[in-house]
Amino acid sequence: MTDQKDTGIDNHAVVSHEAWLAARTAFLAKEKEFTRLQDELNRQRRELPWELVEKDYWFEGPDGRKSLAELFAGRSQLIVYHFMFAPDDAAGCPHCSLRADGFNGIGPHLNQRDATMAVISRAPYAKLAEYQKRMGWTLHWYSSGDSGFNFDYHVSFTPQEFSEKKAFYNFKIQDPQAPEREGHSVFYKDKHDKVFHCYSCYDRGNDMLNIHYHYLDMVPKGRDENGQGPYWVRRRDEYKNR
Repeated sequence: MTDQKDTGIDNHAVVSHEAWLAARTAFLAKEKEFTRLQDELNRQRRELPWELVEKDYWFEGPDGRKSLAELFAGRSQLIVYHFMFAPDDAAGCPHCSLRADGFNGIGPHLNQRDATMAVISRAPYAKLAEYQKRMGWTLHWYSSGDSGFNFDYHVSFTPQEFSEKKAFYNFKIQDPQAPEREGHSVFYKDKHDKVFHCYSCYDRGNDMLNIHYHYLDMVPKGRDENGQGPYWVRRRDEYKNR
């Protein structure tokens, strides 16, 4: 078989099995190097200093009003996903919805490692519950309402910040690009019920937690997010049949 020059998805390089195996084996060395570097980065992330959460935050959920400490559900670690759903929105963010489709079923596994996961948005809980029913999710979703939680953790922005395109997002002053943004935050609660903020990530920092992206990154067309057309992500019940 004659090797074909790589000129794109429609005329990709096609080689013999021996050549394919050689290329794949060489790339495996790079993957192993990346895995080792990722392990080291994960270790350093866990060693970052913490900050004490000194404000009282309250949330509305299926079991009524709860404090931040109560969201831990008796465990010492809490993972929060900041879901983009503003009080006036009719539905949750499509991209956040895509990510939340991967949350079902992971709770019991996290619980076994002394961790609880909660999803938090600013929209009233009644809206969250209605949308959750539509999407068929079993996640634990809470409304932060007017508690200031979203603003303090830099995933919600004032009208002035948004209009002036100047807000603290992803650890610097920049255009947040939307009144609400996505993110993850991690908290720890000690035996005295003191809560500490351990870690937060935003924007591309969420990529490591997007299971759909990792699968798409393996297929020939990738994420198909090259800016050549409308963004493809929709709520899963809004895609046309394919």
